[in-house]
Amino acid sequence: MVKPSNAGPSWAGVRALGRMASRSSDSGPEGLTAGTGASAVPEQTIALNRRARHEFSIDETFEAGVVLTGTEIKSIRAGKVNLADAYARVERDEAWLIGAHIAPWEQGNRYNHEPKRTRKLLLHRSEIDELLGRTKAKGQTIVPLRLYINGRGKAKLELGLGRGKQQHDRRRDIAARDARREVARELADAQRGR
Repeated sequence: MVKPSNAGPSWAGVRALGRMASRSSDSGPEGLTAGTGASAVPEQTIALNRRARHEFSIDETFEAGVVLTGTEIKSIRAGKVNLADAYARVERDEAWLIGAHIAPWEQGNRYNHEPKRTRKLLLHRSEIDELLGRTKAKGQTIVPLRLYINGRGKAKLELGLGRGKQQHDRRRDIAARDARREVARELADAQRGR
């Protein structure tokens, strides 16, 4: 018969006691306990595609994750991204980002990424099916609108589903924007007493 030694406490019990103590006393600011998943960091926009809203009338937007390599996410966090010539396409039941330029990481070695490579987009199956159906049936285009880092530190891409504008549509939008600016200017002048 072997008796347990009284050399000291077992490590499993110490770890369990430590966890219980940290749960009860380790509360962060605003009463949030550690590990609740609450994000304190707001999302940070990295790149905007200004031409997209000018050349397309956007009907609906989607949020998609992007499959990236290590040097790509470092370049994105440094702000070295251009979405001007980018577009998205659904091929083989998967969504792909084509033509987005992510500059190579300066401290990258020989395993640095290709700047304009095709990148896979992470969407739910129902969203991919909806995008595929609407691009085929209605002739709409999937355009990346902005690339941002969410509160959890993940790179996300906001996609817009829209139709290309004709020249007269662009002129109408510019005229409406100028009219809104003129009205706002007149209201500001009236409030200042001019």
